[in-house]
Amino acid sequence: MSEPLKPRAPRRHTLSVCLICKNEADRIEPCLQSVAGWADELIVFDSGSTDGTVEIVRRYTDQLWITDWPGYGPQRQRSLEAASGEYVFTIDADERVTPELRAQIDAELARETVPCAVYRMPWGPIFFGKRLRFGGRYASPQARLFRREGAEFPMAQVHETLKFPPGPVGRLSGRLDHDSYRDYRHMVDKHTQYAWLLAQEKLARGKRTTIFTPPLRFVWEFILQYLIRGLVLDGRRGFLLAVLLSQYAYHKYAALYTLQLSGAKPDPKFAPENRQRRVGGP
Repeated sequence: MSEPLKPRAPRRHTLSVCLICKNEADRIEPCLQSVAGWADELIVFDSGSTDGTVEIVRRYTDQLWITDWPGYGPQRQRSLEAASGEYVFTIDADERVTPELRAQIDAELARETVPCAVYRMPWGPIFFGKRLRFGGRYASPQARLFRREGAEFPMAQVHETLKFPPGPVGRLSGRLDHDSYRDYRHMVDKHTQYAWLLAQEKLARGKRTTIFTPPLRFVWEFILQYLIRGLVLDGRRGFLLAVLLSQYAYHKYAALYTLQLSGAKPDPKFAPENRQRRVGGP
């Protein structure tokens, strides 16, 4: 359960929180609790939940759109185009805005002129019930708060990266908690799904690989995550996560190689020109 919201300091600049989801009934409520009553508007795009997610969301906001699933980038762009706040915060159902982060965002938006166009913040990775101290790739700061004008999401099917609006990039120390995986099967299924999408994206961009690349990527990813990015200091969970992230790297390139072997033709929706194409609003 998220901590109750304290009355916030007055903000000079409005804030929209945008969330995309599907079938997240088992964990979306703490996420909603961490932002409802704090943001000036809470915008949710649901792509066809059948587990009660929609009913939970409606308890927290009436700005709910039920849509098809065009991919991660297009769906985030839809939610961004529905926002009206001067600044936007994007969040996922498996994340929670901590009180420290809320207070820091309020302080920035209370200024007469907000000094930065984009703010990064640390993830607080939770892995199978315990917070990681280092987190490997999950320790990378996340650019989640940004000025709406000039911002845009690419049409990427997965791992969509915000196109920043013009202006300085700042950093907040408040943590965005991230409890990504329900269990081991969910983690493996999610990695397999993402690996397949990324392999198709690489194929559409003309990327090629060899039979030797997947195992080499596995080894390099383990060294990177376990030794260089500090998962060795997170004990047994750190070792397990390093192996799973290495498997993810392996699957991406193994999937690409199998597409080459089968003579698969690139899917047009992954083509570079379609990554830049904007979608319409809600």
